[in-house]
Amino acid sequence: MPWLDWISLFVRWFHVVAGVAWIGASFYFIWLDNNLRTPPKWKQDKGIKGDLWAIHGGGFYEVAKYAYGPEKMPETLHWFKWEAYTTWLSGFALLIIVYYFGASAYLIDPSVNAMSPATAISLGLGLIFGGLAVYEFACRSPLAKYPLTFGIGLVALVCVVSYLSTQWFSGRGAYIHVGALIGTIMAGNVFFNIMPNQRKMVAAVADKKDIDPSWGASAKLRSVHNNYFTLPLLFIMISNHYPMTYQHPQNWLVLIAIMAAAAWIRHFFNLRHVGTTKPSILVSGAIAMLAIALWVSWPQASSIQPLSHDDALSSSTMSAQSAEQSELNASNGATNKMVNELSSEISNELVASLITTHCVSCHSRTPTDEIFKVAPLGVVLDSWTDIERFAPQVVRRTTVTKDMPFLNKTKMTEEERQAIARWFAQRNQ
Repeated sequence: MPWLDWISLFVRWFHVVAGVAWIGASFYFIWLDNNLRTPPKWKQDKGIKGDLWAIHGGGFYEVAKYAYGPEKMPETLHWFKWEAYTTWLSGFALLIIVYYFGASAYLIDPSVNAMSPATAISLGLGLIFGGLAVYEFACRSPLAKYPLTFGIGLVALVCVVSYLSTQWFSGRGAYIHVGALIGTIMAGNVFFNIMPNQRKMVAAVADKKDIDPSWGASAKLRSVHNNYFTLPLLFIMISNHYPMTYQHPQNWLVLIAIMAAAAWIRHFFNLRHVGTTKPSILVSGAIAMLAIALWVSWPQASSIQPLSHDDALSSSTMSAQSAEQSELNASNGATNKMVNELSSEISNELVASLITTHCVSCHSRTPTDEIFKVAPLGVVLDSWTDIERFAPQVVRRTTVTKDMPFLNKTKMTEEERQAIARWFAQRNQ
């Protein structure tokens, strides 16, 4: 439905804009809080506990943080909440539009777990809001008084959710649901804790009452959680462009490893903001990312074996069953000829046959697929010239990451993938 694509476009665009505003504000205030310095005596006498000078946009700025609050509440007080709320609302709308309306295409992978769209959506919502409930319970429990124990528990929660999601959903669907949980926790921190505590502080200052230190401490703790969640969440937001991560056999471990490395790198910048520079953190984080990349993409020993006559016949027969193949397999004689060639080399005709059967329904100038009405990424494979042009991408996505055909909707067999890989190898000899 074209109108749904346009809605998805505008919601995604708005989501990115809102996310930039939220993350930018979050990073700025963490930096600001960590860079406040003890003010001169005359400022301390006014109740200012920390100040900072900055220059930007051709002007000087003076920022002051009060130990209690201003003598008189200003008429205009700026709150930072809608950046978080609009990011979450647009993100959840995007989750519904892409992954719930298109559950059969994007959320459900029958090779992982065959289920109905209703079941998949229910499990997804359960992961998101069930995870939020567990997090909120932990934050409000005595466990929050023990940072190390709480941190271990939070990591365990993310690990469990990552594993469960990859056992239930497609790789893309799994990653996006882990991201949705993290985003919901972050927005929940603003809605359930940071804003209510700030309202209490404002009311207390306005009424000249004492401020409970726990209000600020609790809000600060949630802000720190959000700060460390930011880089992992940003990775998940772009991960659907990199199938080597979510299509990996241990995709849940890949996700956990990248999120851990990202949070560790964020720790370096948090320490740097308070004047502690530890290059070892940044170096070890970069080494960790390199190690993950090598682990995920290290060339595997080739499992491509010469196709037997029976395997080749099965592959060619499957291709011949498609209506689109009628012109390429005009006769049994042509089919048998291709089968006979498989023991020595893969013919262009067979590769064209496989791609037409398994890829052209989406990757065409006139797609016939129910979901994709425009060729994804502009890759069209209608002619042999097109196939030659996109051969490296076709081979990588069908034989290396194996995330194409999409969710293997057209049931490409391992033997057919091997045939494409062998054709590409002999083509480059």
